[in-house]
Amino acid sequence: MATMIGTSRWTADHMAMLSGRAIPQIPKITTQDAVPAMAGLMLWDMWPVEHKDGSTLLIDGAELWVIMSAPRNLHPDARHDVARLRLALYRNGAWIDCGDLLPEGLNPGAREWAGSTLYDPISRKLTLFYTATGRRGEATKSYEQRLFQTSGTLHVGNDGVTTSGWSEPFENVVSDDDHYVVAREAEGRPGFIKAFRDPFHFQDPADGRSYLLFTASLKASSSEFNGVIGMARAMGEGFEQWQILPPLLSADELNNEMERPVLRVVAGRYYVFWSTQRRTFAPGGPAGPNGLYGMVSDSLFGTYRPLNGSGLVAANPLDEPLQSYSWWVTHNLEVAGFVDHWGLEGRSLENNPDLVISQFGGTPAPRFRIALDGDSAHIVTP
Repeated sequence: MATMIGTSRWTADHMAMLSGRAIPQIPKITTQDAVPAMAGLMLWDMWPVEHKDGSTLLIDGAELWVIMSAPRNLHPDARHDVARLRLALYRNGAWIDCGDLLPEGLNPGAREWAGSTLYDPISRKLTLFYTATGRRGEATKSYEQRLFQTSGTLHVGNDGVTTSGWSEPFENVVSDDDHYVVAREAEGRPGFIKAFRDPFHFQDPADGRSYLLFTASLKASSSEFNGVIGMARAMGEGFEQWQILPPLLSADELNNEMERPVLRVVAGRYYVFWSTQRRTFAPGGPAGPNGLYGMVSDSLFGTYRPLNGSGLVAANPLDEPLQSYSWWVTHNLEVAGFVDHWGLEGRSLENNPDLVISQFGGTPAPRFRIALDGDSAHIVTP
């Protein structure tokens, strides 16, 4: 019997429930929090290397992470144009740089954008699902986004953590131009380009099957604000072939981007989280803050209900609305993001290029934790 897959909606009616309610606020970023974690590098979107069940890989008690990176001497807005994936260890609040994840020239794209990474302890293989943006060698930068995967071997020794033997990346999930827009714009501005990126691996504990969630744009939409979380299913036990499925969640007519989707199962319920920004909400309707949002269902394919009624789980402080972004919810409900434009103290970035540079953190933000209780979520205070 075929699985029935429906698309659950996140709507303006849900967001309107925020009106008059207290906003769950992340603690404020301090000067100490914004100190660069790795000299000479801007760091932003990040994720832990995970086992198939979603738990984080530990190496001698340290977590292994993948982080998007760019040279710190660039303008912050230019970092996306040269982004490389970097491997790093995290222990007790400190980061250890393990170098570029992929060898130079392996990526079929011009830049390496976000995704997720699995580890097989038996074969010591890493499987990277990621976004190849643009085309290798392109003369003019583009915003084409394609989903790729590649595998390499993880080595742990006296010289630290390294990788080798990466396979030729292959495009594992191709936009069908039916459910999803083909994301190949030549130009665009952050927050408003069409999406086909951020693949996240999820193994359903109900049947052991593997899925990929990804950020996408709805094809059958008349709105410019047509963000969705797409889905694909692995065919067979390996990752050699994927079947593209209809969107799992849709923000059509509400929001343009449901970025960095993550799915966790807690107490038998399925929780999908994503990040979005105030500027990507459709004008003329209710808009939420830059924050972590989520929905919950009693089964993988829904129907999903917005957490806390509106979907908002955690937001930047009202007086520092841009301080952090791109949150990842780990298997133990710890939330990691990066320091964005912090310490603005009411100042606007518009027409203030010096402030854009001086107040960009580009480093991992302090983590916080959330708690879940059915359809409710809240920030856990220390």
